[in-house]
Amino acid sequence: MNKSILLITGICTFLILSLIGCINKDNESREKIKVKVVVVSMFEAGDDSSDKPGEFQYWVDSLPLNETLSFPQGYRDLRINRELGVVGIVTGVGNTKSAISISALGHDERFDLTDAYWLVAGISGVDPNDVATGSAIWADWIIDGDLSHEIDAREIPAEWSTGYIPLRKAAPYELPFPSEKEVVAVQLNQQLLNWAYNLTKEIKLDDSESIRKMRQLYKGYKAAEIGPTVTIGTQLAASTYWHGELLNNWADDWVKYWTESKGNFITSAMEEMGTYHALDRLHEIGRVDKNRFLVLRTASNYTMQWPGISASESLAGEKISGKGYSAYIPSLEAAYKVGSPVVKEIVNNWNIYKNELPN
Repeated sequence: MNKSILLITGICTFLILSLIGCINKDNESREKIKVKVVVVSMFEAGDDSSDKPGEFQYWVDSLPLNETLSFPQGYRDLRINRELGVVGIVTGVGNTKSAISISALGHDERFDLTDAYWLVAGISGVDPNDVATGSAIWADWIIDGDLSHEIDAREIPAEWSTGYIPLRKAAPYELPFPSEKEVVAVQLNQQLLNWAYNLTKEIKLDDSESIRKMRQLYKGYKAAEIGPTVTIGTQLAASTYWHGELLNNWADDWVKYWTESKGNFITSAMEEMGTYHALDRLHEIGRVDKNRFLVLRTASNYTMQWPGISASESLAGEKISGKGYSAYIPSLEAAYKVGSPVVKEIVNNWNIYKNELPN
């Protein structure tokens, strides 16, 4: 009887130890990937590689992001370089898709994102009063261009400059600010911004024939006088694709209003507010550090017409002609050319930047 009990006990012990071993091996196989940098693109024209490029392809081919990871809860499969610790994501166009995709990544149990840096690198419209197409602009502020009231331009009072009204206000640019100010206007980490800018400000960007031809049309604007540069400016994120001189003036005024004249509108794109607010919520539950967020936009086109044509003619010429933006390829190249040194610097000095922000 005692021998039987001992035999059964031994068998049970063996089975339990075997089970524990299997569990440990399974846990090891599911160990989270420590991510150092997330590169955020908004669209890709076709495949990830080897065809007409979008915002993602230069990162996939050149960094490289050499492995595909299934990501059905997001907009598009992820790419990763495990050796570097860099993940690439395409969010989809617009604030809604970017918020969903970034939230999905933040909750993905395959990754440890607690110390990761986040780099939005994409193309945008640009104000010809400030820079030329082909330029790269690091964002100091991101401003929501959607959260508002609006009446049709044909019905606005004669004394108003716009029919766009801050939320919960009765007239354009009315003070005091509505309670949503901190939601609409977000100032990014200035220490991190200044570090990234100083690291990249001397990079020479392509001044192609198409860029030169386009900017020569903007006589009287700063864009006509300078080639592509790396600079700092405010990003206006609105899911409505707007265009024209009057709306460009609105963008200037909208940014000045929300930043109390601390920001200067330069770039117009769509997704930053969705991305930021997803990171903000993930930050609150300890999954990410929202202070490690950088936005780099490069100028593929101007946000308004050149002298002598209408806004509709300008929009049709750049967007609907079938030729695409005059600085489309140079702007994609600039996003990688300016963004990749930042990514590589963080990765190569991870022993420093894991625990403290670059300074």
